[in-house]
Amino acid sequence: MDEVRVTLAVATVLRVFLDDVAQPRYGYELMQLTGFPSGKLYPLLARLERAGWLTKEIENVEPAAAGRPARRMYRLSEEGTQAARYELAKLNEQLRPSESVTSRLRPEGGRA
Repeated sequence: MDEVRVTLAVATVLRVFLDDVAQPRYGYELMQLTGFPSGKLYPLLARLERAGWLTKEIENVEPAAAGRPARRMYRLSEEGTQAARYELAKLNEQLRPSESVTSRLRPEGGRA
């Protein structure tokens, strides 16, 4: 399994999956929800799958009846769910302004 470096793009994808961990997602839907083109999204999905954070399965539909090919459905694994929650909480903590920064901010936007 590969180690996952949680970039802003990876965090964005993980956030979509964490919105409803029981909901499987497919590529086009993820492109719409993240705003990422396929050339950016699919390498991220492959990296998360190699790391064991995502599972992938083929949708069980008859292509002729559905009028489209079967979709590849992605879902967070149990390990991926725990890791994603941990990593996003850690990222949130890193992005939170420190007490010294917030005490210097002036909401009225005046000069110091």
